Amino acid sequence: MPSTALNSAFCFSSITPSASPSNSNSKQPNAHLSAKPTKSVLQHHPLYTPLNTNISSQIKEKILCLELMGVDCGKALSLNPSLHSASLNSIHSIISFLQTKGIRQKDLPRIFGMCPLILTSNVKTHLTPVFDFLSNDLKVPQNNFRRVVNKCPRLLVSSVSHQLKPCLFYLQGLGFTDLDALAYQDSILLVSSVENTLIPKLKYLETIGFSEDEAVGMVLRCPALFTFSIENNFKPKFDFFTQEMKGKLDELREFPHYFGFSLENRIKPRYMEVVESGVQMPLPIMLKSTDEEFKELLRQGDAVTTPS
Repeated sequence: MPSTALNSAFCFSSITPSASPSNSNSKQPNAHLSAKPTKSVLQHHPLYTPLNTNISSQIKEKILCLELMGVDCGKALSLNPSLHSASLNSIHSIISFLQTKGIRQKDLPRIFGMCPLILTSNVKTHLTPVFDFLSNDLKVPQNNFRRVVNKCPRLLVSSVSHQLKPCLFYLQGLGFTDLDALAYQDSILLVSSVENTLIPKLKYLETIGFSEDEAVGMVLRCPALFTFSIENNFKPKFDFFTQEMKGKLDELREFPHYFGFSLENRIKPRYMEVVESGVQMPLPIMLKSTDEEFKELLRQGDAVTTPS
């Protein structure tokens, strides 16, 4: 007889690697199940209506289970159609495995919400290699797995051989030698495509006048450059910088973080205020200062005026 979603303990388990045998055998009911959900939880879900008579009982269980976990199952099923045929036991094994790696129950809604493909991953051939990569290649201790995965859940749906290792090799070749920074701050770079994302960003910087070494230096100082869109970020901001601000490449080379500020909400209005005040203000000071600091700098005038 198939189990029901209301009795699917894996949806609410709290497995931890350090749990003692006495605790692991406990039969205490989970707090999340203290109030039995009503049938209307399912009936009001857009994927489960009285008219949808073809939906299987197993999918009904998964809908309820995922919703009780805090996962938008409509979005999850849309982004990962394989969930329709995934068994509850397979999902259970994935959740249990992640918990043995330090991932907590409260982390799962966000992780699965961002990457529902994880719910149908293969523990042995996919997830285990990812954690081996974190341990062996990024030198992440097991007690920090949770921190890394929460920072970038997409790591769990990335191929080690075709994506993570090639990206790491490429980035290290550029000069990204701080493994801690790659693991805990810039892990988004590891789930990028070398050919379609990283290389094109460097090439664009070269097309606007920077040498290859200068472009590499800029991304080393500001790794976020690798995450910006060429069409929606680089081009409009560079055009404004050169055409309206009459800026020089040297300024961007020294302050590549310019591309990280909003063109409409930060760069343009602040530049206009600087022009109206008649004050010459270095690019980093103009953009990095708080609103209060910026206004005070404009009042001071000569204090931030640079030689012509």
